Amino acid sequence: MDKMKEVLSGAIAALYSIEMTPEITEAPAETGADYATNVAMKLAKVAHKSPIQIAEELKSEVEKGEVEWTLSVAAPGFINIRMKDEYFAEGAKTLADGVALGIEHYAGKTVITEFSDPNPFKVLHVGHFYTSVVGDGISRLLELAGAKVIRANFGGDVGLHVAKTMYALEKKDCALDELEIEDIAKCYVEGTQAYEEDEAAKAEITALNKEIYRVNAEDDHEGELAQLYWRGRELSYEYFEDFYAKIGVKFDKYYPESMVAGRGLAEVRGHIGPVYEESEGAIVFRGEKMGLHTRVFINREGVPTYEAKDVGLIFTKWDDWHFDESIVVTGNEQAEYMKVVLASVNEYAPELVERTRHLTHGLVKLPGNVKMSSRKGNFLKAIDVLEMIREMLGGEKADERVVLAAIKYAFLKYKMGGDIVFDPQESVSTNGNSGVYLLYSAVRAKKILAKAGAGGDESGDLSIYERNLDKKLVAYQEVIAEAVVEKVPYKVCNYLYELAQEFSRFYENVKVAGSEREGELMQVVRAYLNVMEHGLGLLGIEIPDEM
Repeated sequence: MDKMKEVLSGAIAALYSIEMTPEITEAPAETGADYATNVAMKLAKVAHKSPIQIAEELKSEVEKGEVEWTLSVAAPGFINIRMKDEYFAEGAKTLADGVALGIEHYAGKTVITEFSDPNPFKVLHVGHFYTSVVGDGISRLLELAGAKVIRANFGGDVGLHVAKTMYALEKKDCALDELEIEDIAKCYVEGTQAYEEDEAAKAEITALNKEIYRVNAEDDHEGELAQLYWRGRELSYEYFEDFYAKIGVKFDKYYPESMVAGRGLAEVRGHIGPVYEESEGAIVFRGEKMGLHTRVFINREGVPTYEAKDVGLIFTKWDDWHFDESIVVTGNEQAEYMKVVLASVNEYAPELVERTRHLTHGLVKLPGNVKMSSRKGNFLKAIDVLEMIREMLGGEKADERVVLAAIKYAFLKYKMGGDIVFDPQESVSTNGNSGVYLLYSAVRAKKILAKAGAGGDESGDLSIYERNLDKKLVAYQEVIAEAVVEKVPYKVCNYLYELAQEFSRFYENVKVAGSEREGELMQVVRAYLNVMEHGLGLLGIEIPDEM
């Protein structure tokens, strides 16, 4: 498509002395063309001619050269482009030798992607599963484009949620060697309830919060509270690592809040006056002047809030990596919060804010729109999602690659921003838009290739099914380039599903093994499998040999 744009741009310059790169899109099926452009209509005003006349002049100019397509003009001024069969066939043949996209948008750049961000002393829920998969998918796209990607994970090992958990744990008098992550999760729910309903408990938890900051800051391992805290923290990180290993996501750096809290305190206190201000014993940032709202960065007890910790994280990440770009993936509920944090930092370190991009997503819901909350304890745990899908795919006999394909694809096929409805039945479907369907299609291609050798090497005209599959294969480069620039794995999913549908039509209508054109057709199947392996790999999905 780049060559088409180049040729049309040259024709525009030659005829009208205007520099313009035309937009080229898929042509409607009824036109019989592959692509179309409305550039003649855009030129009409500046060239002072009718769109139809301009389209005809461009067609004549382009046809002076030797090209791989034919043009036709349609009212009110569209230029339809039909590629020669050889164009798509040669493109597919190239992919049969391997996928080499040459996408270098991020070559030489360092990008830190921060995602998942679970808090120690709490259990991973389905939302953490989702953001882990999406963050990893974005990271893979950037790596493909040449970036050095650092996957980072930020979590609250200090803070009010820890104090709530510790309050309930102390009441239970748990033995350290018997403590499990599930005990910690239950205590968080109980501690939250006590904080919200009992003023005495609230005061005790507030005091605990300050004491836990001291324990962490001083690396104090003496006393029952300190020992309980450190054991709970250790269990939490072991639990996180175990889950991430199960889903094939690896982090390069963990940033506990305690690691960045001091830096955040220093930055906020160092900019009291011009940026932050004192208010009733606390330190706040007044965001109203920027159309935002006021938030507390240091509370009355002198403890840094989430806001100050995020400030510290921004500077710590910069100190560690001197990143070209920092991508932060969170839920939509953090959108306004992050605007205030970044607006405050923009007052004294605008270069870091310019390099930071905040991407948000909606809630993960089950069919029926039941809202889940870890605070109330009525949420779907991340590990439960794995177990549920594994059971639906055969229990202990299920291939873990298929289990992960079902879940990852179900998450990644959605455009980020809105809520995600995770339908377990749909995710394991062998017919619909699912990861399992894509794996079946890829495995089918493997089986066809295994039968190679019984047919001939004759050449011949392309059937409509072969041509459509070749055309879809050739589009892979452009789709991935768009996905990289926009940081959107869902475009990869959409493409792979459409590609699998084209392959299904090809499979049903074209005999490959044993045919007179077996050699050529096997190359098409090989190109299809190569693209599927490459595309699914970008989603963190591996194709098994059998299903």
